[in-house]
Amino acid sequence: MARERIADQLVQVLREAGARRIYGVVGDSLNPVVDAVRRSGDLEWVYVRNEEAGAFAAAAEAQLTGGLAVCAGSCGPGNTHLVQGLYDARRSGAPVLALASQIPSRQLGTGYFQETRPEALFAEAADFTAEIGQAARMPRLARIAVQHALGGPGVSVLVLPGDVAAASAEEPTGHAVPCVGPATVHPDPAAVHDLARLLNGAEKVALFCGAGVRGARDQVLSLADALNAPVGHSLRGKEWIQYGNPFDVGMIGLLGYGACHDALHQADLVLMLGCDFPYDEFLPGRSTVQVDREARRLGRRTPLELAVHGDVGATLEAVLPLLDRPHPEDFLFDMLRRHERALSRVVEAYTHDIEHHRPIHPEYAARLLDEEAPEDAVFTVDTGMNNVWAARYLTPNGRRRIIGSFTHGSMANALPHAIGAAFAGGGRRVISLSGDGGLSMLLGELITVRQNDLPVTVVVFNNSSLGMVKLEMMVDGLPAFGTDHPPVDYAAVARAVGLPAVRVEDPGAVRGALADALAADGPALVELVTDSNALSIPARIKADQVKGFALSAGRSVLEGGVGSMIELARSNLRNIPRP
Repeated sequence: MARERIADQLVQVLREAGARRIYGVVGDSLNPVVDAVRRSGDLEWVYVRNEEAGAFAAAAEAQLTGGLAVCAGSCGPGNTHLVQGLYDARRSGAPVLALASQIPSRQLGTGYFQETRPEALFAEAADFTAEIGQAARMPRLARIAVQHALGGPGVSVLVLPGDVAAASAEEPTGHAVPCVGPATVHPDPAAVHDLARLLNGAEKVALFCGAGVRGARDQVLSLADALNAPVGHSLRGKEWIQYGNPFDVGMIGLLGYGACHDALHQADLVLMLGCDFPYDEFLPGRSTVQVDREARRLGRRTPLELAVHGDVGATLEAVLPLLDRPHPEDFLFDMLRRHERALSRVVEAYTHDIEHHRPIHPEYAARLLDEEAPEDAVFTVDTGMNNVWAARYLTPNGRRRIIGSFTHGSMANALPHAIGAAFAGGGRRVISLSGDGGLSMLLGELITVRQNDLPVTVVVFNNSSLGMVKLEMMVDGLPAFGTDHPPVDYAAVARAVGLPAVRVEDPGAVRGALADALAADGPALVELVTDSNALSIPARIKADQVKGFALSAGRSVLEGGVGSMIELARSNLRNIPRP
């Protein structure tokens, strides 16, 4: 009978925890674990081209499933490549376990080939880091790492020297099932009564929703109805609250649109629900209540009148019966009218003679992508201008998902996120909104998509520029410098690695190219040659920012459109009684 090794114990613990695959690059100190995966028969090894991509892929898988996802890096450079994706996973609250293999244990501290200190390296990128320095520490330490990842949720890192992974097990593996789901956090009754008092005392209440309203949509809308409160949202909150919302007034911030800014700043009381919005300069900075299940987030963005520690759904269910008076409708109706007018003013950016504009307007292409994409599509979005197009054009419906590096802000995330989403998605179409800058950073992952025949449609917005960086320079009154690069035919690159691909320069061909790629059984790439001058400005900018734009000569800045959201705004407006 073959001896059980430490690597075999690790694989068994991962399988018990619900892991289905490990994303990584095989090699040297990692080989005992890779061989244990091979022999397991039911844990898959996904060969990515860069460990950074493996960590991003694991983060996306974990966000889609809510379960444990795993990535791995061999000693030295394999470890360091993981850092970017693990930062993203941690800040997104994704339950990810990373295996960082290590040089032979007897060589530690000698300056050996590829020696690093993973426990120090991952100190900020992970919530939990531990080294399995001897066989007797398994399987207990692996189970602790799994529980930290799932219980956070967050990132755990296990450091495992190759010789220890290959060593014989000293402790029985046994069997254990981790706690995989967080409990509901119920608020303190005293805090609920204080919240009810503030809501009852305010004439004009606005709700500002983040990703923490997931699962609490009905309660949020019931509260908005009871208070006649306009509802704004952050980018991460959009997919959970914006669709079919009769109180919707859009989004605030750099990517914002509509009347959300006005609603928050003109309200007597702002209620932040499951929202850790980082750009405090857009918040009113007064008369604010925050509800969040993570007590550490309370009050770190803006001064608070009241902080309520609890799940959004549980908190609102507790406070709704305590609301004891009707609230005037005037504030809500005013904000809905402003919202519709704000969206109507910018529609011309993508409707006026747009089918004939070359290079292609990215707003136009994003609108068509939204219309052609399946109702249950998973979108992964590169950081930069693609965040703008996603925020303004992708229409949530309760079934679609939108995943991006929204809190860490890393470039190159969309394609590796799409890989993890495709493995986790059960056949759902995954659409990677890739910028040419982001795609070029991890271009090799096109091979991963092709090798695994994943249902991924890569849509490349190719403007031969780092568009968001250019916009930042313009805001500061600086001429764009170092943002443009020579044209690249990414469709030709994709075809060279075996992906069906098409390059589109004619706006009249955009819809057909997208429809064909989305209908394909396997992967495909659509490269859209877009206008590098088509940038987007926020709904509210300061006087010094306007001056910056004026000083930056030679570039036209378009105020981006808002896709089908204007139809929702107009529909909501029709429900307002006319004087």
